Amino acid sequence: GKLRQVKLAWNANAVCLSPVPVAVTRGIFEKNGLDVELINYTGSTDQLLESIATSKADAGLGMIHRWIKPLESGFDVKLVSSSHGGCTRLVGYGPAGVTSLQKLKGKTIAVSDLNSPGKNFFSILLKKNGIDADKDVQWRQYPADLLDVAVNKGEIQAIADGDPTLYLIEKRNKGRFTELATNLSGEYKDKVCCIVGARGELVRKDKPTVAALVRSIVQASDYVAENPNESAKLFAKYSPKVAVEDLQALLGTLTHQHHPVGRNLRDEVEFYARDFRSVGVLKSSTDPARLANHVSVDVLA
Repeated sequence: GKLRQVKLAWNANAVCLSPVPVAVTRGIFEKNGLDVELINYTGSTDQLLESIATSKADAGLGMIHRWIKPLESGFDVKLVSSSHGGCTRLVGYGPAGVTSLQKLKGKTIAVSDLNSPGKNFFSILLKKNGIDADKDVQWRQYPADLLDVAVNKGEIQAIADGDPTLYLIEKRNKGRFTELATNLSGEYKDKVCCIVGARGELVRKDKPTVAALVRSIVQASDYVAENPNESAKLFAKYSPKVAVEDLQALLGTLTHQHHPVGRNLRDEVEFYARDFRSVGVLKSSTDPARLANHVSVDVLA
């Protein structure tokens, strides 16, 4: 039958979103009845969610660490699926003596955005390890390509960011950085990172189309989990500055086999909502369970 057209927003610089080009190249979208137009979106998360809510895009992929605050504010975007866990890391600069989380006290952590997933997530992780992210450490913003320059100047002693940025920094500064934690550390090892959101009106009026998108992303994520080397080759044209073998190494660190939908996704949204409320990212009056019920929809039910 006729393919249903869907505009899907994504960040073509993010290797963790390899399921998107995999779904395009291997015809997974078409097999599920979709004609998908990709929109490369590198603006702010608020702008991305607004573009979905106002029908400039039908759906998009992004990090739950970025999305949960604006979703609290009322964007008409529903979380319908997910892709994987991982892709955010915290590293310490060895010559500055930062080789463990406890040694971060009194130090400065660089981020590429003061609203970044790295800052939001690691503020929670630090708190759970007895470190006040507002008082015991400082956060300083730098352009992503200058993060290691700032380290080498002695302005900062740790970096919280995602890959491939951190991977390339470590490659340029061999042996100088120690990985302190990731968003797969400890209790987060089985938690999702990147999620799929669809505009509320589409979910309410055309659930079959959204369900087809969910199936496509899940199937493509499974393919990446089972075939990271081939998936890296498919993604390579979107990331000409990163060698295929580096992309392959990066995909091997992610959990594309973990992509909850339905009740499982809703439960993870509530888990993160409780975390983010604990460090003041969400309002103290926000009910995590109620928020999760409001923003999550099981389109496969």
